[in-house]
Amino acid sequence: MSIIGWTQIFFFSLVLVALTKPLGLYMMRVFENESTWLDPLFMPSEKLCYRLMGVDPTEDMHWTKYAGCMLAISCLSLLFSYLILRVQGSLPLNPMHFSTPAAPAYATAMTADLAFNTAVSFTTNTNWQAYAGETTMSYLSQMLALSFHNWLSASVGLAVAIALVRGFARRSAKGIGNFWQDIVRSLLFVLFPIATICALLLISEGVLQNFSPYVVATTVEGVKQIIPMGPIASQEVIKMLGTNGGGFLNANCAHPFENPTPLTNFIEMLLIFLIPSGLTYTFGKLVKDTRQGWAILFTMFFFFLAAVLIGYHFECQGNPNFAKFNVETSTAILGDLGGNFEGKEVRFGQANSALFTAITTDASCGAVNSTFDSLTPLAGLVPLLNIQLGEIIFGGVGSGLYGMLVFAVLTVFIAGLMVGRTPEYLGKKIDKKEVKMAMLFILTSAVTILVFTGLASVIPFPDKSYWNPQGAAINNVNNAAAHGLTEILYCFSSCTGNNGSAFAGITVNAPFYNLTCGLAMLIGRFMMIIPALAMAGSLVQKKYVPPGSGTFPTHGPIFVVLLSSVILIVGALTYFPVLTLGPIVEHMLMEQGRLF
Repeated sequence: MSIIGWTQIFFFSLVLVALTKPLGLYMMRVFENESTWLDPLFMPSEKLCYRLMGVDPTEDMHWTKYAGCMLAISCLSLLFSYLILRVQGSLPLNPMHFSTPAAPAYATAMTADLAFNTAVSFTTNTNWQAYAGETTMSYLSQMLALSFHNWLSASVGLAVAIALVRGFARRSAKGIGNFWQDIVRSLLFVLFPIATICALLLISEGVLQNFSPYVVATTVEGVKQIIPMGPIASQEVIKMLGTNGGGFLNANCAHPFENPTPLTNFIEMLLIFLIPSGLTYTFGKLVKDTRQGWAILFTMFFFFLAAVLIGYHFECQGNPNFAKFNVETSTAILGDLGGNFEGKEVRFGQANSALFTAITTDASCGAVNSTFDSLTPLAGLVPLLNIQLGEIIFGGVGSGLYGMLVFAVLTVFIAGLMVGRTPEYLGKKIDKKEVKMAMLFILTSAVTILVFTGLASVIPFPDKSYWNPQGAAINNVNNAAAHGLTEILYCFSSCTGNNGSAFAGITVNAPFYNLTCGLAMLIGRFMMIIPALAMAGSLVQKKYVPPGSGTFPTHGPIFVVLLSSVILIVGALTYFPVLTLGPIVEHMLMEQGRLF
């Protein structure tokens, strides 16, 4: 650990907090239909969108209709992407002829199960990839079938978060807003301006943006090397801003074509947290008490900083077994290039690698600039823990806020039981329906992760069968025992949490994993959104109850501590026994010199 590393972490945190209020205030104006400085530019396009869709943006929807619209557009867009992926060989912008008889030998076939998994992945804002983008996807598929969802799924998450906030902010109303207006304004007034500016910044720093065929170069050893090309910058910026995470290239943000410099690394990290952080202030403004938003932000920051501290510390400690071979790895001598440097990029160092790891798994993004499978055991526990807490530590665009608000509802319910009073949150009484929806939200994730992990760990399939074409054990892991279990657990945690990052070391392009991971992603997305919208529909109809002398305050440090405790307790009761088994056993073996 170094002063330079801590300075970088502190500077990132400072910039993020400084941008939270102005962006949050701007988004409040966007979703309240107040005037913004971008109105002259985007209002004509907004009106045109409503006319083309044939919708009335002034309609105030009941939560069931709001949810129905969300499910309808998600299902149609999923089918749209699946069809494009299946016929990409017959479509234009395919200079490498993927999915055609002329495809290069290194190309991966887009089978039915892989197309299903990929279409589900991008529809659900997961961007889990069981393939390498540069050897599988045409430029048209990257842009139309995949990046299209980076915009749409992010706007859906924003819309759901705002709908839940309206449930708390409105008094004795019937509707929670208009779904079509929410996603259109999310796209035009929030995502598009930020993405355009930042895409130009990335291009100026060297991120590729072209439609050229791949380049064949001859290395100094005389070997032919294929260098991928493509419209990367435009895809990169929305995958980070929308907390999608899927890489145009298989190495993701560790690849110099996606993330060439420390400046692009900083911009991409900032983009991941930008909207989730700003939404906390938007929440405070909409409920007419900005202290509520700051309390949520401080809770998120507590978990974020803890994750960075733990990950950075154990990565800088490195592997003690290297000392036996007189290999110097101490950060006291090597600085930020010391410690466990396997699987990391020299241009980023330990601090930016640990920071990126915490950010991408705190925010359900899934983009990576280092290899998680190479992390030391307890540092590898950090991304797994971040995901299994529910992707609420900033979380995805929108999904982080509505996930944290679900935990806030559960917290005030528990606090009410402790003091013997009817629980209230933001002037709304919390009844059994809200608690049931909160528990459905929380338990759905836990059950899905643990059931699918158990199935993948124990079900045998014959070699070379349809379900197991690789001819290996169905778990398809490269590591046995504790680490192999962690790889499987991380796979289904990432899919259910709609994160998309992978622990690597596991072959997932097999029908069993493509189908089960696809189901996990669908459950993790829609079985979380629907309870959140049902809660919003119940809360919006309730009368406002002014706070009294016995009202539990939900804006101070006591609430932050209680909310954090509830999150940890829920995690301990659902995941931690299985979660900690692999990393802790690995750590003990490494310290004993039995794991190198």
